[in-house]
Amino acid sequence: MSKTLRSPVETLRISRAAAIPDLTACIGLQKAVWEFSPDDAVPEQVFIVADRTGGHVFLAYDRNQPIGFALAFAAFRDGRPYLHSHMVGVLKDYRDRGVGRSLKLAQRNEALARGIDLIEWTFDVLQLKNAHFNIGCLGAIVRRYIPNLYGRTTSPLHGGLPTDRLVAEWWVSSPRVKSLLEGIPSHIPATRARIAIPANILDVCRDEPRTAEGIQAQARASFEYWTERRYAVTGFELKENEGHYLLEPYED
Repeated sequence: MSKTLRSPVETLRISRAAAIPDLTACIGLQKAVWEFSPDDAVPEQVFIVADRTGGHVFLAYDRNQPIGFALAFAAFRDGRPYLHSHMVGVLKDYRDRGVGRSLKLAQRNEALARGIDLIEWTFDVLQLKNAHFNIGCLGAIVRRYIPNLYGRTTSPLHGGLPTDRLVAEWWVSSPRVKSLLEGIPSHIPATRARIAIPANILDVCRDEPRTAEGIQAQARASFEYWTERRYAVTGFELKENEGHYLLEPYED
């Protein structure tokens, strides 16, 4: 699978969205990115509540035009706070141009300033470009797989499939993350397991949904097998014909 290189957005600006008009702009972006029906879209009030209760909303602009956003909620588990990044969306014409990375870095900077060392989010196991970005570029690891987290939605991006999701753990102050963000390759995983997904999976989802659901089910069984044995995804290889999730034993 090749990745088309596109020019960065030279006039990109990232800012915290707090005023209601800024938060409202995220609603239009959300609908444009995911093409949800009104019933599946996150309403404006949720953006406002997230911003007012310890989460955050960041907006990306090309000059004064909103082109992307990030929405995160305050979260708490096992006696420690973290941020759950529920949505990061970028308009189609601005993808692969550094906008998503800039939004994630804004989230990281805000977490570090608040003394929060973990940001989590979920992503589709079949979205291989996202997997490469999350694991290979940002340095997230994966230790959990959640079948059909949101149910079947109206978004064409979900292809009518169960919304199976991997949980990305981004330990924002870890040496692994710092090295990758500085352009230093992370360690090569002592791989004990690989889970392969066809590189053309999105075409299969569009053209052969029953075949795609079978591939998804096989991946689900593999992830559940290995995560139950305390393996984590610590690497990702994106090749011409397949994407490979690389797993190894992992302890905190």
